[in-house]
Amino acid sequence: MTATSLANTQIITPPGADVSEATGSTQAANHVLGLERISLSFGGVAALKDVHLVIRSGEIRAIIGPNGAGKSSLINVISGIYRPDQGRVQIGGQSFSRVPTQRLARLGVARTFQNLALFRGLTVLENVVAGLADGIRSTFIEQIIGFGRAAREQHEAQVKADDIISFLGLSPVRDRLVGTLPYGLQKRVELARALAPRPRILLLDEPMAGMTATEKQEMSRFVRAARAEFGTTIILIEHDIGVVMGLSDRIAVLDYGRKIADGTPAEVRADQAVIDAYLGVAHSDESEAA
Repeated sequence: MTATSLANTQIITPPGADVSEATGSTQAANHVLGLERISLSFGGVAALKDVHLVIRSGEIRAIIGPNGAGKSSLINVISGIYRPDQGRVQIGGQSFSRVPTQRLARLGVARTFQNLALFRGLTVLENVVAGLADGIRSTFIEQIIGFGRAAREQHEAQVKADDIISFLGLSPVRDRLVGTLPYGLQKRVELARALAPRPRILLLDEPMAGMTATEKQEMSRFVRAARAEFGTTIILIEHDIGVVMGLSDRIAVLDYGRKIADGTPAEVRADQAVIDAYLGVAHSDESEAA
C-alpha cells in the first residue's frame, strides 16, 4: 500500500451509518477493556512490545497494521489463548495476568476467528444454539432425559438463537446445513453464534476476509446494528482499510508489535508513522527508543 492510497482510501460505509468522530461524551464513557504494558514473544522473537490500550464502552475499535504486526497475537492475549510475558488485561472490574478462557463467556466476551470455526454438518440454528452452551446449568442426566431445567434451557436457547438469526437476516437459511451455504453467509452465521449470548465485548478477527464488496457492506451494517441494538463493544481486526475507516470510531495501529498510533480514522489516516509502516519504511533509532 502506498502513502497516496492510504491517504485516499475509499471508505466503505454501510448505508445509513453515522461515521462521525468520537465526541466528548464518548470519551467520558466507561472503559470495559484495558491492556497494560502487554509484551509477548515466541522463541525470542517479540510479537508485542509494551502495548497499552483502553477500549471505551460501546465503541467500535479497530486494530490494524502490516502483516506480522501483532494484531492476532493481541486478540489471542485478550481472549486468553496466549499468556503475555508481562502486563495485565482488565475486563470490566477484573484484572488478569492471563484471561481464563473457561470464564470468557461469563466475563461477557465472545470472538470470531480468521478461519471459519463452524460445525459444517449442523444447521444454522444448531450452530447458533452452540454459542449458548456456556449458559447451560442443567446436569448431563437432565439433558439426556430432556426433563426439567434441560427442556426449559433448550427452549430458551432456541428462542435466543432465532432472535439473532432473524436480526442478521438468516431466517431463510435457518434449517440449512452450514456447509451448504455460500462463504459470505457462513461468516454471518459465525457472527450470529458469537452474538447469541449477547456479549459485552465482541472480538472480530478478520470477519470480512474473502468477502465481496457487497458482502462487506452488509457485514459492516450488521456490525453497526449489533452495537446499536445490544450496546456491544466491538474490537475489529480487518485488512480492508476502506472498511476500517468507514466502520470504526477509533483505530489503533501496530507495527513490529508496538502501538504506533491510536486515534480517529481521520487522525490515523494522516499519521506519518502509519504511512511509513504501510510503506515498509525502516524505524530510526530515535523512533525505536520512543
